Amino acid sequence: MVTFEQLGLSNDLLKGLSELGFDRPSEIQEQAIPQLIEGYQDFIGLAQTGTGKTAAFGLPLLELVDSASQNTQALILAPTRELGQQIAQQLELYGKYMDRINMVAVYGGAPITAQIKALRRSPHVIIATPGRLIDLLKRKAINLSALQYLILDEADEMLNMGFQDELEEILRFTPEEKITWLFSATMADEIKGMVDRYMVNPVVVQVNKKNEVNTNILHQYSVVRNSDKTEALMRFIDRQPTLRGVVFCRTKRETQALAEELLKRNYKADALHGDLSQAQRDRVMRRFKAHELQVLIATDVAARGIDVNDLTHVFHFSLPDDNAYYTHRSGRTARAGKTGTSIAFIHFREKSKVIRLEKQLGIAFEPVKIPMPEDIAEQRVESWVLDVLAKQPKKSVPSELLEQANLMFGNLTKEELVAKLMAFELDKMNLGDTRDLNDYPPKRDGRSGKPYQKSNSRGGNNYGPRKPSYNKPNNKKKYQKR
Repeated sequence: MVTFEQLGLSNDLLKGLSELGFDRPSEIQEQAIPQLIEGYQDFIGLAQTGTGKTAAFGLPLLELVDSASQNTQALILAPTRELGQQIAQQLELYGKYMDRINMVAVYGGAPITAQIKALRRSPHVIIATPGRLIDLLKRKAINLSALQYLILDEADEMLNMGFQDELEEILRFTPEEKITWLFSATMADEIKGMVDRYMVNPVVVQVNKKNEVNTNILHQYSVVRNSDKTEALMRFIDRQPTLRGVVFCRTKRETQALAEELLKRNYKADALHGDLSQAQRDRVMRRFKAHELQVLIATDVAARGIDVNDLTHVFHFSLPDDNAYYTHRSGRTARAGKTGTSIAFIHFREKSKVIRLEKQLGIAFEPVKIPMPEDIAEQRVESWVLDVLAKQPKKSVPSELLEQANLMFGNLTKEELVAKLMAFELDKMNLGDTRDLNDYPPKRDGRSGKPYQKSNSRGGNNYGPRKPSYNKPNNKKKYQKR
């Protein structure tokens, strides 16, 4: 298997990569880095989210930039603020042991005056979103006359977001004698047009010929009514306390409403969408990366740039219409060689969408039942007991407080005390809704497709209380067998 050492990277870069725990390149890195490190030919890299594209162009770029120069030599365009920030952070980490390369990230939602001040230091590399870059170019705050390398990251997403005119305008500000690297998940017709107009005989590397999805991802779906999706999500979170994930919604309004409902129910969650200010978005991402949040509720566009290596789950509150979006979403988990789970909430009439995704993406979905409250309680109690047993107090409990507690608990047996503590813990688990949330398609005769289950001791069943029976009026004649 190929290593980073064999790709021609300098010792300073290799040291930084080793410190980050990167020892072997991904497929796109293995094929792109030897081509790009030569620095003399246009390049197109086609690969899905989560395959390591930032390192694929970032590592050779750091090798090629001349730190002794006073000119801006490279421009990296990204579709969102989050992705731009992420690229800048990663390049800083990769180049930790190299000669100082000055980099500046500019994007909308942040004070433009502070960005203009940073640009006066003639950064070697500028990472920018298209809208803010045009504002700065019109103010003559950026000089691209000496630009040598132009990198378009997530080019398809920039076009999907309506940035084609902006990209065309930016390209007119750049010198003709430059090297252009374009990275994208797909090769849309608009991208082909840009390639024909602005690139010269580019080398093409494609590692997602069939829109491939990371094979380390387990794909599942749950059939659930729209009105029960929020409760279903909470049950999955409750069932696995170590879960960390992203929940994808279609609209900003749905994203915010779901986050507010989870917060109201004491879950560690927050929303990420386009209506938030840059300061709010930064705060949410800092909390998520610091593990202060368990789940992030996001729209597809806002989630661009989320790069967290330890996500266990991705939830699709609704399946996207575009297969590429499913690939981008699910690719947020199972990064850096780890495994992950992608769960879609669907109506039973949407099973055809699941079948379509299986065929077109070459993946297999398996159905997964929404956990029942009793299963959650068992899991949570076990986790709670283990946490109590493993607890190592940072400070010794003051003897007077221990004595006070012992006096107050003195009349209780061990069993009574444990029962009270467990009841207290169960009250915090949001187990009031005891319904089976799994939706079942109706049979041909119109009856529910739910499997028959015997009544429980309270006269109900696992799907809610039994309907009351009504006695027939006494004046009706009873049926008699003839």
